[in-house]
This record gives sequence, C-alpha cells and structure tokens, in this order.
Amino acid sequence: MNMRIKTVQAWWVRIPIEAARQHRSDFGQVTTFDAAILRIETADGLVGWGEGKNAAGSTGSYGALVHMLNHEVGPQLIGCDPADIGVIWEMLYNGVRHDSAAQNGHAMPQLARRGISVAAISAVDIALWDILGKSLGLPVWRLLGGRKLDRMPAYASGGWASTEAIGEQLKSYIAKGGFKALKMRIGAMDGAPHNSAARVRAARQALGPEVDLMVDAHGTYTVAEAKRFIHLAGDLDLAWFEEPVIADDKPGMAEVRASGSIPIATGESEATRYAFRDLATLKAADIFQPDPAFCGGISEAMKIGTIASAFNLRFAPHLWAGAPCFFAGLHVCAASPASFTVEYSLGANPMIHDLIEETVEAKDGMIAIPEKPGLGFTLSERFLEAHALRG
Repeated sequence: MNMRIKTVQAWWVRIPIEAARQHRSDFGQVTTFDAAILRIETADGLVGWGEGKNAAGSTGSYGALVHMLNHEVGPQLIGCDPADIGVIWEMLYNGVRHDSAAQNGHAMPQLARRGISVAAISAVDIALWDILGKSLGLPVWRLLGGRKLDRMPAYASGGWASTEAIGEQLKSYIAKGGFKALKMRIGAMDGAPHNSAARVRAARQALGPEVDLMVDAHGTYTVAEAKRFIHLAGDLDLAWFEEPVIADDKPGMAEVRASGSIPIATGESEATRYAFRDLATLKAADIFQPDPAFCGGISEAMKIGTIASAFNLRFAPHLWAGAPCFFAGLHVCAASPASFTVEYSLGANPMIHDLIEETVEAKDGMIAIPEKPGLGFTLSERFLEAHALRG
C-alpha cells in the first residue's frame, strides 16, 4: 500500500437551518450551521475526513481557516506518511523550527500557535486518525487503547426557551432520546443573573429532582455576575455551570469555582494541553470540555483527558459540531478514563444528521460508540458539494 498523502482539500460548508428550527442565544439568531470540513486522500485511495472550528457552536466565518488549510497547511502534507500523526502534529505546531524542536525535545512553536493555527491542526489530526483506522480495518477507539463502554451516557444540549416555556422544551428532549441529563443556556442572553436563575428554577421545577441539569453561560458573565448566579441557584442541584466567565480569565474562573459548590465545566474555547494544564493547576475547573475540532484534534484531546485523570477531574468534550468532530469525540470518550458523558445537540444540526449516510441518534439516554473502521461514518460528498464554499 502507498500510504503517502496525495491530496488535501478543505471547504467552508454552510448548511441553512429552516426557520422553524432556528434558535436565538447570545450569538444572535442562528440561521446556518457552518464548519471547515477537510478531506485528505492517500496515493492508494484511502480518504480521511476532518473538521476544524474557529467559532463557537454552529456560527462563524470560515474563509480564513479554509484558505489556511488549502494553501498553507495542505501543501506541507503532500508526500507525508499519514500514520506519522504525532510527528505531523508537532511539525505543524512548531512551523519552521520543527526540526530543532524534534532534536531538542521540547516545543518551539510559531508565534501564531493558537486560534486558527490549532484549528487547522485539529482538522488534519482528525482526518489522519480516520485514515489510520481505515488502513488497519479498525475503529479509532481501538487505536487509542480500547473502549471502556460500547454505549456512553449522553446529555441533551439545548435549552433557549423563556421562563414560561423552558420546562416543556427540556421535557421534549427527554421524549426524543430518553435523556437523563439536560443542558440549558443562560448568561448574557437573559440580561441579569436573576433572570437566568428564574429560568433555571422553572426548569428544575418542571423536571423534578431525578434529572441532571446543567447550565452554560458561554463565558458571558463577569466574575461578580457568575458568583451572583451561583448564590441564586445554589439550591437547584446543578450538575455543572459551564463557561461562567471568559476563558481568558482563568484566575477569575478559579474564583468563581471557589465561591460555591456547583461544579465548573470549561474548555470549548481552549486550545492544546497547555491551556488545560493551567486550568488544572489554578484549580479553575472540575470538568474539562475540549472541542476536538479546536483543541488540537484527537491526539490533543487524549492528552487533555490524561491531564483530567491525573488531577482527579472529569472529562466531557464539547461536541456541538459536525460529523467528523462529533465522531472524533465519541472515540475519545470511549478511550478516556476520565470521560463520563457525551454532548448531543438538540438544536438543528444538519452537519451531523444530513452530512453523513448513517443515522445518529440517542436511545435511552445512551449513544453507541462506532464499530466501523476509522471514525465510523460515510460522508455524503454530494451533500457536501451542494453546501460548500471553496476557500
């Protein structure tokens, strides 16, 4: 077999969301689902699919990231052995100093080492793991050390409705997939913390005490506001409080965590193991939530999971994403000792459900870990082409 990379092609994929399924949050009205989707093909015809993200959730502009993948990163990969996943990761991270970094045994990264640089590395890394699994006829979780479960508990992720409607919205999620854990959005979209607390109290009253309830502020509170919310919602038995403050304020995150007993979850806005090391040493979080399409791919997500395990923290990757990122997260969760739940978006997500041939669904609050070689999905190239903006 000729396992050398022959072609690298990325697209900005933009899929419209029908008006009836759109929602409004602090990101505004979400009318499309966008992502950078990457295709890597070897000389013998094996194809791996990856995904990179430079924006939260399903919103954002991907022109720069796609251009970077096609015109800067892609040409460096031609002729490489796709099985050299770790070597390629470090090559792309360290840039022109990658030879020196390899010889000296420590990172010497480029100045622009985060942001879209790591998003591009993430897309490449996910695609390379897909190729490696397909070349060996094995699912990626097998290559990561095996899976601890053949089905993982999942939580329904959504919850934008008003105080009056939030209970029914969340209960409808339970009906759709038998979920025993639900996440709702709070923060700047509500205005003051007492408005968010009122919505969460209404949700808890509707759900009762047996359902786990999480809240996500998307980093939109100040430290004082986040502490105020914890005071107001301290009796609602929340499973976690996600991104209470801006990710750049790690000391502030630690202050919020120390102010109450609600577990703090964060990490979707963080890139690489180094950021999560800082979260751990600052005692800023209880649950790590790296996004495989932004943090550095499957390789880096596994390292982040190891940090969580070493610090006796938990691991729940951010998976509001397209199919390559979502499936990457399933394999990472299956292989990571510290993982305990999978994010399953209940907002409109055509980037999972329409972009691939397989059916993705949760049953009895659980989601199956893929069995097929590689990441375990078949991407509809016809659907991709119909929604692709070339960069």
